[in-house]
Amino acid sequence: MSRTTLIVLIALGATFAGFVLASNAQRLSGDDPEIETSVAAGPQAAELGWRETYGEAGEQLVFSVDRLEVTETGWTARVGVENDSSVGWELAPGATPEGSFGLQLFETGDAEELEERNRSQTLPAVRAATAFAPELPPVLEPGAGWEGQISARGALVAGSWVRVVFGTLVAVGKPPDELDEMLVWITDHSYELEE
Repeated sequence: MSRTTLIVLIALGATFAGFVLASNAQRLSGDDPEIETSVAAGPQAAELGWRETYGEAGEQLVFSVDRLEVTETGWTARVGVENDSSVGWELAPGATPEGSFGLQLFETGDAEELEERNRSQTLPAVRAATAFAPELPPVLEPGAGWEGQISARGALVAGSWVRVVFGTLVAVGKPPDELDEMLVWITDHSYELEE
């Protein structure tokens, strides 16, 4: 692509972006009752005690979520993962581009919504954790576990349902037949955020 073409495309893009911003500003400045506004969840803490397993006894991964706290500036979750399988699992954040430890916000707490959005590949973006205490090990060896806090800055939407995401976990070597080689675990449990 020539430099001139690139400059023209950038100029057209900037013009279009200005038009979109102006259109959005006009819509937002009116008192249109059909436009819903979201409200940030206020500070809150929930003792959750979730424990979920993937795989059969003797060859499984165990995911736990003990607590979720929303603050004025972000969120913190107390979570854990245990490797009760015969292979190690790489679980450093960003092990693959499509997975990360964090939260996902859903419209409902129904399992059907999670299943349908997973099937149709319309899962909400992960609100990725940016801090881990203690740090995640690069590989979770057989029989080992990790427990700690994950957290990030940023508001969460009141009235939405939070699920915790663990991933991406990548098997080190060939996993047992009942386990996938790559896994992103989204909790079956969910918690509704209050205002």
